[in-house]
Amino acid sequence: MSILTIRLPDDKHVRLRRVAKRREMSVNKLMAELATISLSEFDAETRFRTLASRGSATKGLEILDRLDAAFARTPAKKGT
Repeated sequence: MSILTIRLPDDKHVRLRRVAKRREMSVNKLMAELATISLSEFDAETRFRTLASRGSATKGLEILDRLDAAFARTPAKKGT
């Protein structure tokens, strides 16, 4: 495990402590969770961009058109 020292404005540190307290966890655990979320989002974006670079724009647009048509035929649910 590594130790990482970061510099934050005092107000941001206070807010992070409040979030951690509200979630009943340490600031350390909160930061680990936030890092995991950020890395997951980065990985998903990287995979998406890689797949998009290999794909066909024309085929992608055809799929989106079919989805639009399918959703247009589906009646909206009450309360949405």
